[in-house]
Amino acid sequence: CETCSQEEAKYRCPRCMKYSCSLLCVKKHKLALSCNGVRDKTAFISVNEFTDLNLLSDYRFLEDVGRTADAAARHPTVHNPTTKKLLYSLRNKARRCDIDLRTLPVGFTKRRENSTTFNFMEKKFYWHLKLVFPHCHAEYTLKGVPDDKTLADILKPYIDPVESDPVVCQR
Repeated sequence: CETCSQEEAKYRCPRCMKYSCSLLCVKKHKLALSCNGVRDKTAFISVNEFTDLNLLSDYRFLEDVGRTADAAARHPTVHNPTTKKLLYSLRNKARRCDIDLRTLPVGFTKRRENSTTFNFMEKKFYWHLKLVFPHCHAEYTLKGVPDDKTLADILKPYIDPVESDPVVCQR
């Protein structure tokens, strides 16, 4: 046993492959190494160590992924008529304004984060913008930017030498 070094090992941890002799040693092992005892299904296994058991495990993992994807496709929020109606309405308004609006599929993080809306009273879009400055690895997210605001006005707080915050501008 790699925990107590007194008894002959009977068990092997699926996560870290440490040998244990009893339930008490298994619990001590989990506490000492912060090991959860669950095998990492995505861990690399070399071709020399690959067995039929690994193949079966990989097959079951792929089946689980398929079931999860199928369950996500059947989730009620995906087929929510209210959500679809708002999205179709937004697309139609964009098309009428000669805007090529493209949306990501349901389930994508950026689709969930997007807060672009169309205000029917004012007849204007309010965009969710993500400004990325790759040369300095800076990203800024702006919500509710009206469509009549110019690019110069949007970028002014970030790059204008006079009106911008010196810390933001320096970054």
